Amino acid sequence: MQISTYKDQLLAPYEWYRTMRETQPVYHDEEHGVWHLFRYADVLRGLSDYAVFSSDPRSAMEWEPEGPEPILESILRMDPPRHRQLRSLATQAFTPRVVAQLAPRIEAITNDLLDKIPMTGELDVVRDLAYPLPVTVIAELLGIPSEMRADFKRWSDALVSDEGEEARDTLFAEIKSMYAYFTQVLEERRQHPQKDLISDLLVAEVDGQHLSDVELLGFCALLLVAGNETTTNLIANSILSFDRNPEVVERLRNDPALIPGAIEEALRYISPVKAMARFTKAEAVLGDQRIPEKQVVIAWMASANRDENQFPDADRFDIQREPNRHLAFGHGIHFCLGAPLARLEAKIALTAMLKRFPGQWRVPDVPLQPIKSEIVFGVKNLPMNWG
Repeated sequence: MQISTYKDQLLAPYEWYRTMRETQPVYHDEEHGVWHLFRYADVLRGLSDYAVFSSDPRSAMEWEPEGPEPILESILRMDPPRHRQLRSLATQAFTPRVVAQLAPRIEAITNDLLDKIPMTGELDVVRDLAYPLPVTVIAELLGIPSEMRADFKRWSDALVSDEGEEARDTLFAEIKSMYAYFTQVLEERRQHPQKDLISDLLVAEVDGQHLSDVELLGFCALLLVAGNETTTNLIANSILSFDRNPEVVERLRNDPALIPGAIEEALRYISPVKAMARFTKAEAVLGDQRIPEKQVVIAWMASANRDENQFPDADRFDIQREPNRHLAFGHGIHFCLGAPLARLEAKIALTAMLKRFPGQWRVPDVPLQPIKSEIVFGVKNLPMNWG
């Protein structure tokens, strides 16, 4: 299949990943003082060995935030034992059993969104489905009005964006606005508890103590991103993967039982989360490289998921790939909290699209605007034609 220039540019980092795996798999960027891991085995260790590769940036940097920083007090940036205690609270809301109970509501939201799309043979996957679906679901879980959907998306984007110095003040203002809003919601729930996740967190206890205000805000911010960004980009990246492999759409339409495997392969093939940062608490030896303590390390999950040593014929999109031990959701104690929800939402969304949109699916040769982020991989717009 002939791939457009725009799509080639979008996926150009995968050529860079391959080059780095082959030539400099453990690379030290001396200018910025950052180490980069590109091979599967090294990325796996970086994500798993929390005794050496900490999630807390204060492990590597001689600084403390000027004031309370909620995201630093979230489980995303926390090591055991506190991480284990707090994660156990959040895990209860995202177990496979609990998430499965959300299926009827997710199907209803999906069908409502698709009902609004004119049957003209075209849509924008991100605008019409991949963005509003997960934002609506997580808003309902948190007990937030659906009319806050646009704010949720804006705040979530701000938390993962890397728009450069010129946009930093704007991003900080958005994050400040988000924390102010959740502070208000927390106070309202204290006065008038409801049947939602925020109310549950307020009454939860760890070792007989309630969570602090900063920890509660950190949870709200993390749940917002975990329940939003991953799913949006998973759905959109699945469509990009199908566009490069158009025969897959008809196979899935004829055999819906293949959809879960297609989702796992899309997670591997164009990973929604590109990389995660870790911070060395002790010296680490990877191959012939020694990484000193107090260093910033970037574990490139997107590169690891194309490592030929782990995935034979790694650049081929194979919806029946077995085994498929991709690292798209991370690994170890920080395995993505929202993974069961993201998988379910993607399955329901793609199943509904396959039923409604007949014939071949095509992403036209138009500019696609990538998300500017060091963390996530996705596009802000994704037009698709069918029929």
